[in-house]
Amino acid sequence: MFEDDDDRQYSVVVNDEDQYSIWPADRQPPAGWREVGMRGTKAECLAHISEVWQDMRPRSLRERMEGP
Repeated sequence: MFEDDDDRQYSVVVNDEDQYSIWPADRQPPAGWREVGMRGTKAECLAHISEVWQDMRPRSLRERMEGP
């Protein structure tokens, strides 16, 4: 199957470190990940992630770098 032919539905998921990914919408996200409410095609979900995930650093690293 070509990636462009992927018409399955996906969910955007995020973990405790504020890192984003996609997951098949008909499956429960893996442990440590939760849905954020965005569902759609792979392309739609990846476009959404591109808009909202501006800082790729894990949350724990951002907090250490911004710390006292």
